[in-house]
Amino acid sequence: MTNIILLGPPGAGKGTQAHKLVAERGMVQLSTGDMLREARTSGTEMGKRVAEVMDRGQLVTDDIVIGLIEEKLDTVKAPGFIFDGFPRTLKQADALGALLERHGQTLGAVIEMKVDDEALVSRITGRFTCGDCGAVYHDVTHPTKVAGVCDACGSTNLKRRADDNEVSLRTRLMEYYKKTSPLVGYYYHAHLLSSIDALASVETVADEIAKVLDKAGK
Repeated sequence: MTNIILLGPPGAGKGTQAHKLVAERGMVQLSTGDMLREARTSGTEMGKRVAEVMDRGQLVTDDIVIGLIEEKLDTVKAPGFIFDGFPRTLKQADALGALLERHGQTLGAVIEMKVDDEALVSRITGRFTCGDCGAVYHDVTHPTKVAGVCDACGSTNLKRRADDNEVSLRTRLMEYYKKTSPLVGYYYHAHLLSSIDALASVETVADEIAKVLDKAGK
């Protein structure tokens, strides 16, 4: 079993690469947001705790997130787990390490998906999607053939995320660097860190991640 963490700022492509690993290697993606949404409607004791906290408009505690991850480790069988969006802080990294140790598991690799901020801003602020079929486009690198019309399904329901603007993105980047970037040094010291260029093509990034995984699995 090879468990990995995908580290990177908003828009680095962590979700895209996690989905490829799920499809191609049978790994299980543990996304904090997905787990919280699933727990909220599950009816379990943990789910009730999550719902109560979220309904009060409060942030979910580290203990609750660790509890949700532990539930997955206890109930889901997989050749490896992908931690996406967790840990975000050094305290969370310590908690995750202790949890894996309790379960007789380890981290095989931590993959830092590096980006150039200016290139990332350009990539994210220019993207839009089809609200009907989900096809993804970009103003510069991948526009629709006919303005305002989806190439894939012909829909005119093209949308941009409200937070895909330069001001919002730069705020999210600063938040990431303040809270999460210390993990780079943390995992480098633990000899687990590999860094890749996340602004390369999706397939090139996937190939680089595969090399890291194959090495970690040996």
